[in-house]
Amino acid sequence: MAKLLVKSCMPESGYRQVVPVAKAPLEVLGFGLASLAAGKRWTFDTKKCEWTIVVLAGSVRAFAGGEQLTKAPLGSRANVFGGKAAAVYLPPGCKGRIRAVRPAQLAVCQALSETGAGPTVITPDQVRTKTVGVRNWERQVHDIIDGRIAAGRLLVGETFNKAGCWSSYPPHRHDEDRPPLEADLEEVYFFQVNPPQGFGFQRVYTDDRSLDESYAVEHGDVVMLPRGYHPVAAAPGYQVYYLWLMAGTGRTMCPFDDPQHAWIKGAERVVREVGDE
Repeated sequence: MAKLLVKSCMPESGYRQVVPVAKAPLEVLGFGLASLAAGKRWTFDTKKCEWTIVVLAGSVRAFAGGEQLTKAPLGSRANVFGGKAAAVYLPPGCKGRIRAVRPAQLAVCQALSETGAGPTVITPDQVRTKTVGVRNWERQVHDIIDGRIAAGRLLVGETFNKAGCWSSYPPHRHDEDRPPLEADLEEVYFFQVNPPQGFGFQRVYTDDRSLDESYAVEHGDVVMLPRGYHPVAAAPGYQVYYLWLMAGTGRTMCPFDDPQHAWIKGAERVVREVGDE
């Protein structure tokens, strides 16, 4: 198994292909990052992939097929902790460019696909948010690309861990195509930390422990998740964020909890009923 962690991924300027598309240990996903100074342009060609470009920070104008996709600049947050995301979905075979209005950082989520919706802008008010878990495994999940967009394969969102809290918890996997118990989806996580000198932890493991890796994750790191359970923990004092992109068989999110820890879902119900008493 190839090493799953890629360190310090954000380029100082321009575009960097962090995770090559469909290269082991992944089969369909790819991931890139871009940093653009104000006024700088980046041209792209999605080729055989569908893309979702997420504005991590700053603001941009997006063009596809020679047309500007929005009249107003896209993106307004100073960093990922400053609000909901803005994004652009692009189908396979789409050419265009991004121009930074203010200094911008972009995440480029990619998946091999033969189909996809037309170029689509996702504004912050269209991002669906939910609170998942309780107590020290409570987190905020933002769905950016879900079933509302007729993508071929991609699902994209953001998760925000409170300081000292866990997410992707209880540990879950999505390795096998066996609905309604589980869906087959590989995944990539891109991490940011607030304050940025902090850290968290990621574990990736299977039932038989043929895969069992643990990593300290820092600001700007990427972890590939080809299979296995994959919980995340934030160190006390540091908020941990990760952008997640998923693709595989179908587009149904159907995680399967580790049977050894699935009882925690029952504890969540009890905590909610009892409250802080």
